[in-house]
Amino acid sequence: MSAHVYKILELTGSSPAGIEDAVSTAIAKASETVRNMQWFEVVETRGHIEDGKVAHWQVTVKVGFTLE
Repeated sequence: MSAHVYKILELTGSSPAGIEDAVSTAIAKASETVRNMQWFEVVETRGHIEDGKVAHWQVTVKVGFTLE
């Protein structure tokens, strides 16, 4: 296995459906322009409340990708 150098990008995805969907949304959008993404770390989770219920999720992730 060769040595890798990673760059870290911070993203925030949102979704009314849930935490996993918010993460997937952020990663899918980043994959349109960022190559070689290898891992992610959830660093913050928050949401919006309407009428006493969770209405919307926001999840901030750090994404590591290898440099070419």
